[in-house]
Amino acid sequence: MSTFGGLTTSFSALTAARTAIEVAGQNIANVKTDGYTRQRADLVANPALGSAGLLATVRPSVGQGVTVAGVTRLADELASARVRTGFAAAGHHTARAAALTELEDRFAEPGDASVSTALQAFWASWQDLSNSPGEGASAAVVLERARVLADRLAAGSTETAVQWTTLRADAATMVAEVNQTAERVADLNDAIRRTGLAGGAVNELLDERDRLTAQLAELAGGEVHARADGTVDVLVAGNPLVTGTAVNRIALAGATAPGGGRVTLEWERRPGAPIGLDGGALGGTLSVLAPASGGSGGELAETLAAYDRLAADLAAQVNAVHRAGTTVAGATGLDFFALDPDVPAALGLRVVPTGVEGIAAAAAGAGVLDGSVADRISQLGVGAGAPDVGWAGFVTGIGVTTGAELDRAALAELRLASAVTRQQSQASVDLDEENMSLLLAQTAYQGAARVFTAIDEMLDTLINRTGTVGR
Repeated sequence: MSTFGGLTTSFSALTAARTAIEVAGQNIANVKTDGYTRQRADLVANPALGSAGLLATVRPSVGQGVTVAGVTRLADELASARVRTGFAAAGHHTARAAALTELEDRFAEPGDASVSTALQAFWASWQDLSNSPGEGASAAVVLERARVLADRLAAGSTETAVQWTTLRADAATMVAEVNQTAERVADLNDAIRRTGLAGGAVNELLDERDRLTAQLAELAGGEVHARADGTVDVLVAGNPLVTGTAVNRIALAGATAPGGGRVTLEWERRPGAPIGLDGGALGGTLSVLAPASGGSGGELAETLAAYDRLAADLAAQVNAVHRAGTTVAGATGLDFFALDPDVPAALGLRVVPTGVEGIAAAAAGAGVLDGSVADRISQLGVGAGAPDVGWAGFVTGIGVTTGAELDRAALAELRLASAVTRQQSQASVDLDEENMSLLLAQTAYQGAARVFTAIDEMLDTLINRTGTVGR
């Protein structure tokens, strides 16, 4: 190697050390940046010319310095896949748990504002009336308790329907977010491919794409498959949402109100082709919005059906006994409750009597002081077929489902946290490690600079002072 070749070798060391310093500085600068993956400068020793057969030598040869082979992004794709899986599960169960918790809180069971309390007060008012039949005060209490019960059923049904409508709007917002995020991933795919072909740095673009694919997983589940050209495909329910630079947009279709059928997710290009999501917040929300199916459907629709069932059972059982009774005026065959056939039962339940003259508390022919029919009505709240029993069983079932979903959400969050921790142990920036890398690079830079200076001084002496000795 010539003397001037030593300058080239020293210069390569300076360049490599400077690159290492810049990479360490980039890592330190982004220690707080969400989704940033630390990087490392990969240095490769240049071989000696003689050992490569390019220049025959008769003496041992040294290398030709160092080359920066590239800047590696220290990401673990398997760990990233686990994180996306964790986001999909956590998003699904958290969405369900939040909806069910809101639903359960609205029941207010047990509590003064609950349907169960209104039922108990309603039955108790009939018991009081049986002890003092024909009295206006007792009859007024029965009518007031009946109206309160009907109002609570209507309010519960209305609030549940409002929650259903709100969740459907949330689902539409999530669909729009999925489409926007998918388009951004496709744009990044294009930028990564073009930049890579041009020899540019794509590490920060890869970080952004990983963040977006994790966001897609949290919203809609799915899988990510890498391609040889640096792009990725994102699959949802086994079908491509993103393929390279192309996006297959999704759309929300189906029912827009409770009882209108199923809310479905489909491809914009293929209307009517449903997408069966099994993960993500969108999948969890759609499961809550599913129509009633004999107790195994969506929880909101099942709740609406339970309110209607309670109203219908209450009217049927009370009316069956009340029709057999006699009012103070001797009228018989009267209904106590009426249902509006044009609206759901919980919304259409109303109290028919307006005063004591419309309440049949006595048995036929027993006289106005008889309260046996009122007593029989008061006993409708107990027994296997009581409306109270059916309602209590339903509320208990919702409570059990909510508790289980909360447990699943908590477990999913723990698994996600564990997956993120494992990913970050590989990909996150450690300031102690980066400071050590920075110190090593600075030392290497200083050493290379001193070699460069020494060779420069030697060349100066050889060029400018050779032949001047002895003058």
